[in-house]
Amino acid sequence: MRLLRAGVHFYLVGLIILTLGIALSVQSMLGTSPFDALLVGLYRTFGLSIGSWEIVVGFAMVLGNALAEKKRPEYFALITSFVTGIGIDSWLFILRHWIVPEMWIGQWMCLSFAIIFTGLGIAIYLQSNVAPNPMDRSMLIVSKLTGWNVTYSRAAINVLLVITAFFFHGAIGIGTLLNAILTGMFISLFLPYVQKFRKASLEKLYVQETKLGIK
Repeated sequence: MRLLRAGVHFYLVGLIILTLGIALSVQSMLGTSPFDALLVGLYRTFGLSIGSWEIVVGFAMVLGNALAEKKRPEYFALITSFVTGIGIDSWLFILRHWIVPEMWIGQWMCLSFAIIFTGLGIAIYLQSNVAPNPMDRSMLIVSKLTGWNVTYSRAAINVLLVITAFFFHGAIGIGTLLNAILTGMFISLFLPYVQKFRKASLEKLYVQETKLGIK
């Protein structure tokens, strides 16, 4: 019970912080992550919202993963795409008048905080194990089918995403490269602290449930 409660908390907090990072990278106008660059490109080409395309692309990836593995689609994975899509649109709505970087220093500040928040959000989200991420599942499937390790598999997917985003006039720039290089570093930096905090949270929940007689 306490594992589920803690997992949901980490899941939601992680995605809230992650989507803040995504929104800041969009606001920076210096480029987003490869996946988000595609979402921005689809938004620029066809309309709807960036968050809506997160849900649509997530659904397409769930179906693609199912076809690749010849299994039933993991519709449960759409929860992550749905929450992330709502989070992106909500943050963009909140930040649209607060942060409009017109000078280069403002753009770089937005991008810097975007990468930090993205790394922190993913580090927190990884502790939840509530719902799978369609992108992460695709990475594992590519690794399984090709025999490549996950690093090469993710790199191959990112290259494909950047190429696709280019044809849709996606948000490709120096920020795309920095996201690819630095986000993993920040995840590794934050992960030990998040794991320590998670352990402390579980111990606190255990004490509370013991006092209430909850098993």
